[in-house]
This record gives sequence, C-alpha cells and structure tokens, in this order.
Amino acid sequence: MKKTTCSRWVDADNVALLTDLYQLTMLQAYWREGMKAESTFSLYYRELPEERNYLLACGLHDALCCLRDLRFGTEELDYLADQREFQDGFLRWLEDLRFEGDVWGLPEGTPVFPREPLLEVVAPLPQAQLAETVVMNQVHFQSVAAAKASRVVAAARGRAVVDFGLRRMHGADAGIKAARAFHVAGVEATSNVLAGKLYGLPITGTMAHSYIQAHDSELEAFREFSELYPGTILLVDTYDSLEGVRKVCRLADEQGEEFSVKGIRLDSGDLGRLAVDSRRVLDEAGLDEVAIFASGGLDEYEIRDLLDEGAPIDGFGVGTRMGVARGGSSVDMAYKLVAYSGKGRMKTSTGKQILPGRKQIFRMEQGDEARFDLLARFEEETEGRPLLEKVMKEGEILPAGRTDLDEARSRAETEIGRLPPRIRDLGPADPPYEVRISDRLQRLQDRVRERVAE
Repeated sequence: MKKTTCSRWVDADNVALLTDLYQLTMLQAYWREGMKAESTFSLYYRELPEERNYLLACGLHDALCCLRDLRFGTEELDYLADQREFQDGFLRWLEDLRFEGDVWGLPEGTPVFPREPLLEVVAPLPQAQLAETVVMNQVHFQSVAAAKASRVVAAARGRAVVDFGLRRMHGADAGIKAARAFHVAGVEATSNVLAGKLYGLPITGTMAHSYIQAHDSELEAFREFSELYPGTILLVDTYDSLEGVRKVCRLADEQGEEFSVKGIRLDSGDLGRLAVDSRRVLDEAGLDEVAIFASGGLDEYEIRDLLDEGAPIDGFGVGTRMGVARGGSSVDMAYKLVAYSGKGRMKTSTGKQILPGRKQIFRMEQGDEARFDLLARFEEETEGRPLLEKVMKEGEILPAGRTDLDEARSRAETEIGRLPPRIRDLGPADPPYEVRISDRLQRLQDRVRERVAE
C-alpha cells in the first residue's frame, strides 16, 4: 500500500530531487566515465503557437535560486539509495555536489523569439545536466504566463487588469508563480494573498455571490459591506444586474455624503450591453464617479471586443483563461547541450536541429523600434543591443540576476512598446518577427554538422 502524506513545498532541502530520473542516471554515467569538463547548455524554444507573436522572458530569478540551493541532503540520498539504481560511490559523490557554474540570461520582461536562448548555463557537465528540469520548469511556465498576461493588458488599453485566477490554476505553485509573472507583464493587482506577501504585489478583492445570498436582501448586503469597507466594489449580478445597480443608487440616497462605493462589478450576461445600461442608470443617479468593473470568463479577445463596441468598462478581473494561459499554454521549450570540452555540439534530428556553441542575441533597432534580432556567437562584436547578461558566477547570483519585479515590469512595458505594431497585435503577425543567424554562427553549425556526420 502506497504511503499518503500531506503535500510539501519544494524548498532548498529537496529541490535537488525536482528532476527527472534520467538526469540522475546520466549523472551516474558521467561520474563513472569521468566526464566533468566544461559544458554549455542553451534554453530556448523552437516555435510559437499560431496565435502568439512573442514570449516574455520570466522566471529567471526563481531558476537561479534553485541552482544556488541545489544539494543532496541525507534524506534525499537515503531515498535514492532505496531505489537500488545508484552505486554507493556515486551517492557519496552526490553528497558534495553543488552548482558552481555561470549563467547568462535574458532580463525578465524581455520579449524573446524562437531559437533565441532565454538563458545559457556554463558549468561542468554533470552540474549543467542536473540543472535542466528545474530550470525549464521555472522559466517555461512563467514565460508563457507572462506572455498571455501581456496580451490581456494590451487588450485592456490602459484600463486596470486584476488577476482572479488562483482557484482554477494548476496547483499552488503555479498560482504563486503566475501572479509574479502577471505583475511583470503589467497586471495591476492580484487576489492571491500569499503571492502578495511573498513578492510584495498589490492585492485586491471584492465579494462573492455567497455573501449576497447569505443576507435576506441584496440591499442589506450592500449596506453592511460598504459600511465595513469604504471604497469597495459591489457585485451586482447575483439576481438581476440592473436591479442590483438600482439598489446601489438607493444605497447612495440612503448614505448621502457617507456613500463611498468605488464601483460595481458585472460578472455574467451580456457584459457590453449591461455596462452601457449600468452606466446610464448610475449617471442618471448622479453617480458618474462610480466605476464599472467586469469579470467572468474574460480573455484578451473578449476584452478587445468589449472595448471595440464602446462598452464603458473601467477595469477587468481576469481569471481562468489568463491563469492557465488558454490558447498558448505551452511552447516547445528545450534545454540542449551546445558545447562540451571545447567543441560545439549539436543534433540534426528533423525539426529539432540545434545551433552549436555559446551565443549572444543582438536586437537591431531603428529609432525606438526593434527591426530584427541577430543570433550570433558569444564572442562576436556587432551592431545592435546585446540582450544576454551574466546573472550567475560560480554558483552565486549576481546583481543582474536579482530581479526587482517593478524594474522587470517597467522593462516589459518598454521592450514590448519597442516591438513593431504587427508583433504587438493580438492576431498572428505577417510576417513574424525576424531572427537572423550571423555568418560566423552559421559557419560553426556547418562545421559541426560535417564533424558529427563522419
């Protein structure tokens, strides 16, 4: 009978086991063969979903923290010993293993395109190999989530977007990390209290229908809640949305100068029509400063359509469709060996070819607009703005790797604003953003291909 235990958070004590078994079996093989020369692994993605025009780099700092904390404690080694897969000498070697390599990464909030490294790990082969699963786990999800949120923010055209997605996200860690990524992408606040505490994010919330239902009348519920929470937003669609708005107007008559309700929330029905009618009712009652907030199954397309129709909505609560990055919940991200023991390495599988060697990305700009990117060899000097920065040295996180979320948020706004309009658009870009390969990198690929074909 399998043992059932309460779930535990991944922490510095057990993060080394947040890996795939084949990473450890390969490590034992490397140990046995004495393969510990310097290697470079590149984390990148091959292509975008049809409805996406860019990914937004995010999750770097969390990945670096995992590498910094990577070690095998007694409990973890005992567990591996029980698997009877690993030799005693290898387990003793694991006990002393630490990540002591360097990492070059894209600053969080940077738009990134297919084949471009989000980060490159330079370390002894076993250390860099072990980094694969946890690094990809942290960077893939947050980058996908940030890209989705950036589209929602763009669709809102300057109106506030609030994250309501925690309850339907895929697990507690996803809910925490998504809120972080959403902030980088420009989301104003989150309903997620723990994410607010951990990352210093603004938290916000209104009320649920259950609060209204628990009272004998809707007006009574509005009265009690607004007295306890001045400046609140009242949920008006529990029974009849427009009748709920009229009750807010009655409450304003009752409270007079004490009335401080900030807004109403529409959560169901024809949001565009209801917003127009609600605005009319509020304005006729002299409540033109009461805002209209909309929620309920929204995504970037619905928000765009509402605003295109002229719906007088001042802010949006977006939950499930942003929380699970619907429409582009994953990309074909890969972490591949590109150099070992002084030689470029690659694979030539159909559709999965690798560009060998360490690299740098140069963003070519004209004025304030990005025109194309040049993917070059690491040591090349060329025109354009280099994007990859050294974020970890010998296993220690450098200042460039200690992400300030507000700085990352500002960077995302600036960098997305520099993209051509067709790339910022919600529809598929035609043509897509161009990533060119430098002549020197192309020649290296050709030489390595010839070598591995021998």
